[in-house]
This record gives sequence, C-alpha cells and structure tokens, in this order.
Amino acid sequence: MGFLLCGIAFLILGYFFYGKLVEKIVSPDDRLTPAVASPDGVDYVLLPKWKNMLIQLLNIAGVGPVIGVIAGIKFGKIALLIIPVGCVMLGAVHDYLAGMMSLRSNGANLPKMVRDNLGRVYANVFSWVMLVLLLLVVAVFINVPANLIDRTLFPDVSFFWWAVVVIFVYYIVATLFPVDKIIGAVYPLFGALLVVGSVAIFVSLIIAGCTTPEILDESAAFLEYRDTVFNKDSRSPIFPLLFVTIACGIISGFHATQSPIVARTMKSEREARVTFYGMMIAEGVIAMIWAAAGLAIYNIAPENLSLTPAVVLGNITLKFLGPWMGGVTVFAIVVLAITSGDTALRSARLSLSEMLGINQKPIIPRIAVCVPLVFCVGLLLWWSNSSTKSFAYLWNYFAWGNQILSVSTLMAASVWLLKGGRGMKALVALLPGMFMVSVVTTFILWTSVDKGGPWGVVPGGLPLWISIALSVVVAVLFAIFVFRMSKKDSQSVSL
Repeated sequence: MGFLLCGIAFLILGYFFYGKLVEKIVSPDDRLTPAVASPDGVDYVLLPKWKNMLIQLLNIAGVGPVIGVIAGIKFGKIALLIIPVGCVMLGAVHDYLAGMMSLRSNGANLPKMVRDNLGRVYANVFSWVMLVLLLLVVAVFINVPANLIDRTLFPDVSFFWWAVVVIFVYYIVATLFPVDKIIGAVYPLFGALLVVGSVAIFVSLIIAGCTTPEILDESAAFLEYRDTVFNKDSRSPIFPLLFVTIACGIISGFHATQSPIVARTMKSEREARVTFYGMMIAEGVIAMIWAAAGLAIYNIAPENLSLTPAVVLGNITLKFLGPWMGGVTVFAIVVLAITSGDTALRSARLSLSEMLGINQKPIIPRIAVCVPLVFCVGLLLWWSNSSTKSFAYLWNYFAWGNQILSVSTLMAASVWLLKGGRGMKALVALLPGMFMVSVVTTFILWTSVDKGGPWGVVPGGLPLWISIALSVVVAVLFAIFVFRMSKKDSQSVSL
C-alpha cells in the first residue's frame, strides 16, 4: 500500500512544486485568450474554468490509465514508481506546454505549432501522421468501450455492433455541433461518474489493503507468471515497453491534440496550470488507483494474469465493488473512452480543415470535412474486427504512434522556449523529449512479431542493447535539430 499512497502524494506535491516551476518558465499573463479575441460560436466559445478542467480531464483520460495500467502492472511494482515520476516530469509538462503554445497561437492545433517551430518539411509529414493516428484513436475508442459494454454490462447478450453504432453516431454529432452544445453540456455528468468510480475503487483498495496488506505486494504466483510467461526470454523489457504499454498514464502525444480544444474556450492564461498540468496529474492518480487494483486482483486470483485487460477490469469491479457499483464503475470507464474518442474525431476535423484551409464556422464545410473522416474510421472498424490479430495490430500501432506525437510536441515546445529566450530553462521540455525519442526509437528497432509485438523496421528486431545505443544517437541528433531550428529565422521572439 505504501507504493500507492506515496505515489499519489508525489503526484500532488509535483503539481504544487514542479508544476509551479514550469508555469514560471512560461509566465502566463493577462493577454487576451483565443475565446476572447476570436469568438466564433462554434469552437472559440468561453466556458467556465471548472467545466474546462472536466473537459480536459475527460478528453485525455481515455482507456490508457485503466486498461493500459492493468496490462502495465504485470511489469511489477516498479510501475507504481514510474507512473508518478513520469507523469510529473514528462506527461504533465507535455500537456501544459502544448496548451500554452496553443493559447499563444490563437488556439492553433498541433500541426501548426509543429510547423511554426520545427519547420514546414517536418510538419508536412507530421500532420498526416497525426491525422492517421487520430483516426486510429477514434477506431480504438469505439472498439474498446463497445467491447466493455458487450462483455461486462451485457455479458449474456451480443450487444457489440449496436454499441458501435450508437457510439459512432454520438461521435459524429459531437464533432459537428458547437463545443458548448454537446461536449460542454454532457461532460460534467460524465466527470461525476468518473470521480465516483475512481473514488469507489480507491476506498475499496484501502480497506482491503489494511486487512490484507499482501494483496498490494508481488506474490509468488505473480512473480512466477512475470518471469516465466510475461517476460519469458526477456520479451517484455521495462524500457521501452512499459512506456508504450501504459502510455496515457505517463505521457501521451494524443493529449497535445486535445489541449487546443480547451485552449479555445479559456478566459485566462492563468487557468492553464490547473487545466493542463493539473488534469494530467489527476489522470496520474487514476492510473495509480487502477494499477494497484490490477496488482491486487492478480495476487488474489493469479488466473487473471492470462486474461485480457478488459476482462480483468470486469473482475476487479466485481471483486471489490459488487455487481451494482461495479457496473457503475465500468460505465465510468466506458465514459473515459467515449469522451476521448469524440474529441479525437473533433481534433481530426479541426486539423484537416486547418491543413486544407477550410473555414469551419458554417455547417456545410464542417460536414464536408467530416464525411471522409467518418468513412476512414468505418474502414478501420471493419478491419480491426475482422480478426483478433487485426485489433491487436491496431492497438500496437496506436500505442507507439501515440508517443511519436509526444516527441514532436516536446521538441516543438523546446524550440518555442528557446526562441522565447528561456535558455537552459528549455531543458524542462528538451530532456523529456530526448527521453521519449529514445523510447520510441528503441521500441521500433527492437520490436518484432517474433517478440509478440507489431512489425518493427528490422525483421526479427535488433538486440535490445543495440537498439538502446542507436536510440541515444537519434536522441542527440534530435537535440541538435532543436537548437538549429531555434536559431533559424534569426532572433528570439516574445512568448
């Protein structure tokens, strides 16, 4: 239990101390925000701070901090150390800087922020990669909640495709309507469900941990599975696999596509730390709770170690909360996925329209941009459900592609800070960026189907130590690229 409570305490202290340090580097002030300077009644709409906080939390807290950590805790209690440290030093910094860059660029989406700081060539490739990833996110976040509904809420009736249709229709409606009409209206209710579910499982864990402390430790059965099955022949190294598996609970590039949505609805820059940095800390707390719940169920019933995370989730809620409250909590997790998927489709629409220069205030252009996106997501849904292997590939490519976005965001933020005269203070973005470059490069070079992962760039995958060594070289090259881009187009600029 000590790992859980200390990790949550670290997250809270990180918000008040490291979060304040990062805020001072950027120095939010009283300049006009995009919603005040450029209101359009659709995407640039003033919303109260509390509502923006909930929208941001539900936008970013997809299934990663639940499903991802239930899988990630199989690495052992080390995950309960890496989650809070990674969240404070990597993920929350990433989200805050993405939000502030958007605020200072009239609510610009991620492709424009990348283009302004990393150059047109990099941005042209990045923009299409990001668009593909957003479509993968939408497909995943239709698939996962539909499966959760089918397997846990309605286990005796096949409800999957009905759930897919309902969720997909909601996504389309949410992305076409003004942000305050759908998202701003229903998210407070969804936020309440999320809080109730997370608090319920936390209280149950504390009670169970006080009476049976060993359930939050690593039992002999747990260690045997980890060493002989999960990590057999070193197929599941903590670096880089843990940072790809847990993803959203530590750092997620997807969040940088969501921050501009809220940046366009904020009244003051001074709300940014609690809205962007703070909500990532809240997601870290959620991740800690569900990671601990996963560890507990694996110790209580080791047979869960061989089950899919979605099934384990249902077993966790049934064990600790019972059928009624467990059902409410599973519904809250379904909400997590849905409230990330709808804004992912919205971000895809906004990004594509920005890339093509299409005005999104009239409804007809909005529909015109949305139609091809809906068609592509439909194809992904059909393919990903054609076989179990297809969905596994979809999830794997989503997971490491997601971290390519985090690399690009942190590198763009580093250039932004350097151009703004922040000097060595830019290391708050550059060092996490270099670390994530190393994570992604190592994973792509090392992984292979033979090792239980997706296809990498090298058949069979390189040895881990060679992959890590090459990743360090790539990270240094990225750092050199950042410094070169910060000197391009002459002098520093005012943030």
